[in-house]
Amino acid sequence: MAKPIVAIVGRPNVGKSTLFNKIAGKRISIVEDKPGVTRDRIYTEVEWLNHYFTLIDTGGIEPASLETIPAQMKIQAEVAIHTADVIVFIADGKEGLTSTDRDVAAMLRRAKKPVLLAVNKVDTANHSEFYYDFYELGMGEPVEISSSLGLGIGDLLDEIVKHFPEERDNQEEDDTTKVAIIGKPNVGKSSIVNRILGEERVIVSDIAGTTRDAVDTPFVDGEDKYVLIDTAGIRRKSKILDSVEKYSVLRSITAVERADVCLLVLDAAEGVTEQDKRIAGFSHENGKAMIIVVNKWDLIEKDTHTMNQFTKEIRNELAYLEYAPILFVSAMSGQRMNKLLEMVKYVSNQHTLRIPTGSLNDIIGEAILLNQPPSDKGKKLKIYYANQASVKPPTFVLFVNIAELMHFSYQRYIENRIRESYGFEGTPVRFILREKTRGE
Repeated sequence: MAKPIVAIVGRPNVGKSTLFNKIAGKRISIVEDKPGVTRDRIYTEVEWLNHYFTLIDTGGIEPASLETIPAQMKIQAEVAIHTADVIVFIADGKEGLTSTDRDVAAMLRRAKKPVLLAVNKVDTANHSEFYYDFYELGMGEPVEISSSLGLGIGDLLDEIVKHFPEERDNQEEDDTTKVAIIGKPNVGKSSIVNRILGEERVIVSDIAGTTRDAVDTPFVDGEDKYVLIDTAGIRRKSKILDSVEKYSVLRSITAVERADVCLLVLDAAEGVTEQDKRIAGFSHENGKAMIIVVNKWDLIEKDTHTMNQFTKEIRNELAYLEYAPILFVSAMSGQRMNKLLEMVKYVSNQHTLRIPTGSLNDIIGEAILLNQPPSDKGKKLKIYYANQASVKPPTFVLFVNIAELMHFSYQRYIENRIRESYGFEGTPVRFILREKTRGE
């Protein structure tokens, strides 16, 4: 399940970015005592009392302004409001209620999202002299805070997490494989979705950035249930110029978080780019099963070595994705598209594969006999026992004597031996080291 999204909104110069930085625990947003400094949405990952969520900072909203920059900032804030699960509406406790606050409140009421009203710049234990005026906005009891001093932030966070949707334990959902189509703009993601579905479900255009949001499409193939998530293309930050497109990046990231399988779509004409590496890395770090889909293969002039050369390039550029199968397709002509769902089903099964504990320890025991664990300063790594803790991705716990003696190369060796026996094609594998004495 994707993390909830919390947007901080309000008119200019009420302390939104200061609150954002205080919650984030670091100076991320630019803070300056004049309106309009924060023009773009900025987001970070936050944890509060074992609740994990994405926090968004937005530029100040001036609904009545027709000037270009305030108008663009309003558009950005509107997209943030549309994206968010919970909205924190910041007002200024020193200035009191303003007509702009009323306009922003009216905008938020139309959104029909949970809204928490936070009255900022209350730097003492006493109520703001304007405290009761804010009830006029009809948004419940205001939470008084001081972003600069950190007062009341915990109370505000307590209220925020109360509005998060409950995680659903739904067996029907568990039987559904969620597949996110990811990649930079204009590589043919929507065309792949349409080809799989056999219908024009998603708008297809050769203009980069046509898909603004993540679009979910459930469908059934035989007895297998899927949800296809077509995402907006992810660009490098320097290329993200359009205000709405900036938020499409966040939507794509949340799509990866709630997916089981990610199809990383590459453009055959462009090869592997730096942005492809970043996108692939995000999916890998989140432990998702992955298939590398090289699209527009029909447009490439080929000889008998072309596919092998391209495969070698991918393996060199994306060395950490050695586990991910590569499929060369053309969404336009349909070339090899009939193999894609079959491969999705296969890697999804690999993503949820469990190894019997006895068999796992036999594999590791044999690996140790063939290649002794590393040692340092007279101390030798000992692996006493192992078990599989979870799936999605497959995660193994190794009980060892001294965890710091486990060199990454030896861990990779253990991983490769497990893969030789059980495959795990298309999925990353994780290890957790636990220190125990032999007696324990």
